[in-house]
Amino acid sequence: MAISSATVPAVLKYRLMFGPLMILGLIGVLWLDEWLDHAAAPRWVPEFIRADGTWPPGLPIFLVGLALAPLACWELKAIFRAAGISATKGTLTFGAIAGMSACYLMPRGSDAPTGAAIISAAAALVLAVSLVVHSRRRIPQGATAAAGAGLIAFVYLGLLFGVLLLLRREHSAWVLLGVLVITKSCDIGAYFTGKAVGRRKLIPWLSPGKTWEGLVGGVALAAGVGVLAVWLERQTGADGGQMALSPVEGAVLGALLAITGQAGDLTASLLKRDAGIKDSGTILPGFGGVLDVIDSILLVAPVAYWYLRVW
Repeated sequence: MAISSATVPAVLKYRLMFGPLMILGLIGVLWLDEWLDHAAAPRWVPEFIRADGTWPPGLPIFLVGLALAPLACWELKAIFRAAGISATKGTLTFGAIAGMSACYLMPRGSDAPTGAAIISAAAALVLAVSLVVHSRRRIPQGATAAAGAGLIAFVYLGLLFGVLLLLRREHSAWVLLGVLVITKSCDIGAYFTGKAVGRRKLIPWLSPGKTWEGLVGGVALAAGVGVLAVWLERQTGADGGQMALSPVEGAVLGALLAITGQAGDLTASLLKRDAGIKDSGTILPGFGGVLDVIDSILLVAPVAYWYLRVW
């Protein structure tokens, strides 16, 4: 997001004000998630989600996702509308929630065909709902775009957020916190490095505020935070011994998440530029909208999941 020099102090003030509050809220949600992971669940909790009698992992995160979905889809609807695409907030929200739910409610121990069948069924349902809702206008024009918008919400906001829930299912909530901190540390490093020494524009036609120097600074900071995260996990055993990365592997993970996070930010910028708007919203002063906050996290989720699964 490009910011003029005149607005930098105001933006920084809001970020320093609301940033710590969001971090504290995130830590609170993850602490509750970790606590529930060891607490006995009532009988009405579906056994296919968690078979050992405790609450299913990721429940508070899932509920936060359900709460954020309507806000993010309101912003996504505004982007689509500015781009000339007709899509309802309800249809987009349904698509996003369907994607999250398909991941979260997937039975534990599911094999690949079962997982693919669940995702495919959810995608087909979102496609059908999108077309039915559009057909209520009795105007065939725009049906393809409306269906595509619903599927974008399903994949972009639903499935990608859902991968965070799958990551939480296999690892501690504190590992998920580490992934998020590493990703956002790149944003911080890129912001301050770019402001200090940034000269060469990264992709001026897409994101004029980003520089190559900022990218290098962000990747370097994220790699360092990755090493620190690995060291902290070894000292505390936060993941119960499941994650056994070396400092070098932690640095590589940090660099990968940093680059992928920046790609996620550029992805959102591409959608906004196509629609001719700068920010996705104004609900979070200094940050923009919900999409502006989570855009770098969404693409990171599958990279983090597969990196930790392979290693």
